[in-house]
Amino acid sequence: MAQIKITLVKSTIGALKNQKATVKALGLHKTNSSVVREDNDVTRGMIKVVSHLVKVENAD
Repeated sequence: MAQIKITLVKSTIGALKNQKATVKALGLHKTNSSVVREDNDVTRGMIKVVSHLVKVENAD
């Protein structure tokens, strides 16, 4: 399965409670922290919720 790299580019200060929880569930903590996840429907749904806070790229 394909891998994607997710990077938190904006702070969660002022974000909604569910958006903060989604960022935490993705494994992101501080601004500019990155994680590599499998590219599946669950991950894409989480990214959609916080799309204004993260940057997504291929992790090849």
